[in-house]
Amino acid sequence: MSVQLTRPQAGADTDGLLLGIDFGGTKMAVGVADRQGRLLTRQRVPTHAEQGARQALDRALELAAKLVDEVGGPLLAAGVASPGVVRADGIDLAPNVPGWEQLRLAEAVRNALGVVDVAVDNDLNAAALAELRLGALRDADPGLVVGIGTGVAAAITVGGRVVAGYRGAAGEIGYAVAGGPWPGTMLELDFSGRALDGLAAELGLTGGAAALADAAERPGPARAALTARLDELARHLVTSCLLLDPQRVVLVGGVSGSALIRGLLVDRLTEVLPHRPEVVLSRFADDAALLGAVTLAAEAVPVGG
Repeated sequence: MSVQLTRPQAGADTDGLLLGIDFGGTKMAVGVADRQGRLLTRQRVPTHAEQGARQALDRALELAAKLVDEVGGPLLAAGVASPGVVRADGIDLAPNVPGWEQLRLAEAVRNALGVVDVAVDNDLNAAALAELRLGALRDADPGLVVGIGTGVAAAITVGGRVVAGYRGAAGEIGYAVAGGPWPGTMLELDFSGRALDGLAAELGLTGGAAALADAAERPGPARAALTARLDELARHLVTSCLLLDPQRVVLVGGVSGSALIRGLLVDRLTEVLPHRPEVVLSRFADDAALLGAVTLAAEAVPVGG
């Protein structure tokens, strides 16, 4: 499913706007939508994670104010998708941008944009919400969304809702134990966009994970190295599928765009699972979490607001 931008007519009256912000370890996306959640404009900018959390937040809020002003109309609500487990006084499990744990995202959005109703959630949970409302999980229950981008994580959907878990950390499979003697290492350090970038560099490839996937199309060291890493991810996805028995698994994130990686994962699930779920690529490309943020905003608007 491609995401179409709807342009309002110049000077047209509007019944209010929704704002979505998707923070990522590599890129940030900001979108403004109409009351029905249709994107009117969006823009993506680099996170510059090495420069710290504050500059990323400030630039995203400046861009949000600019886009809202360009579209024109009252801002009804905002939705924010962020890595980690978001709390009122900070964020847990978000190591990829230094200082991110100290941010108070909802408070920052309210103060900068003057909007009262702000909903914040984990970025993959937001992507799963978009799949539930707009995408591949509308007719599937239970569902599993697996994100392979800068990091790796999963989101669970049951009965039309995203399952957050007791502490909001359900699906944080990047912390799963992987490889070697106990306690081994973290899965995210073996298989994620950042991990595969590092593996590509070790093999003398320029172009990061994409170059590694291209080189792995042919037999040789790159394919052997990628397959070994992917096998570790596959083991954890098999366990996740055995636990949940999902009807459908949706892959999101830049790394999942590789047909080779998707094919290898499907092969491994097919080989060992007694009941293999359907495995599909999200039709939202890079916009799943942004659309989820807009959906969070739509669902945050008070009834009658």
